[in-house]
Amino acid sequence: MSLRDKACVTGLGETKYMRGSDKSAFELQLEASLKAVNDAGITPKDIDGVIPIGIVSGTADDFIDHFGIPDLRFSALIPHGGASPVMALQCAAAAVASGACNHVLITFGRNVTAAALNNKAGARIHTMPQFHYVTEFEYPLGSIAPAQIYAPMARRHMELYGTRVSDFGEVAVAHREHAMLNDNAIMKKPITLEDHANSRMITDPFRLLDCSLESDGGAAIIVSSSERAADLKHRRVYISGVAEGHPDSPGSITQRPDMTSLGIKKAAKRAFEMAGVTPADINVAEIYDCFTYAVIRQLEDAGFCEKGEGGAFVRGGRIKLGGALPVNTHGGLLSQAHVWGLNHIVELVRQLRHDAGRAQVKDAQVGLVTGYGDLGDGALAILRRG
Repeated sequence: MSLRDKACVTGLGETKYMRGSDKSAFELQLEASLKAVNDAGITPKDIDGVIPIGIVSGTADDFIDHFGIPDLRFSALIPHGGASPVMALQCAAAAVASGACNHVLITFGRNVTAAALNNKAGARIHTMPQFHYVTEFEYPLGSIAPAQIYAPMARRHMELYGTRVSDFGEVAVAHREHAMLNDNAIMKKPITLEDHANSRMITDPFRLLDCSLESDGGAAIIVSSSERAADLKHRRVYISGVAEGHPDSPGSITQRPDMTSLGIKKAAKRAFEMAGVTPADINVAEIYDCFTYAVIRQLEDAGFCEKGEGGAFVRGGRIKLGGALPVNTHGGLLSQAHVWGLNHIVELVRQLRHDAGRAQVKDAQVGLVTGYGDLGDGALAILRRG
């Protein structure tokens, strides 16, 4: 059974994104979830499926208690880092298409400011079970933070294909320009390619402006069956194609035959076939941007250009509003906020509702969103305006 157009994203919710929130991760998650419920035009008691994202999120039981859910029929936990929100779209679409439940809440919240007082990013991420893969080869060399773990992939791509520092800069600058149009974005100061090239080195080849934000906030969406979505508040936004994929073994990035190979390439083929479209049909793309390099590689794996041509693809404003393929029209993880990419789904739905304000892509009908997880897990979804 194909999931094509069997489910819709019907509700959206986001908190204010910031550094230094005085709310807990779960409070932020609840706030975003209630906004998503209200946006869909349903009540908390109408939720009968819950997918909390991430190790810091509340559990399904927490939502039963706080929302007064009388009959939770479905729950899941998807432990694939930044790929989890888009993977959750697939899971939720399958749940409502099968009739297992009617309205699935996908929800995430984080307060890294409070966590960082005693627990830095590198330490926090290694509480996730999949990171045991880096203990044999990476840890002994001092690679403990995400930037250190992913940097060899970027450097290898540069050596093989001639990808430039300025190509990474094109991504950072485009996302910052988009964030400046977004009232709910953290980074508002304009940057140039020169600013990017002169930003301090974090771990070669990543500079400060290549790295995503550490931020506090919550996001949530509601996924409903297409039939039920017809009776709700907003024009339907269909999940037309969705798939997940995983990189080739082994789990350790530095030990793979091809460090530049990601799981999203496997997912892209299945998602495009399900949706019945091609990359040429995509009007707007929200690409998971933990690092600038990740955007370039995913553009290649999604089929917008050949492998090795991602650097050239982003040059000259091609991914800015008004360009050939506007990317991360909200500012992304690099400049809006890091909410594990759930904010990317929120933005894509707004674009397809034509509710994206100053960052609206004119007459957007079909869009794409990706997730990138941990050691190369990938997920890709194609949404269309009904």
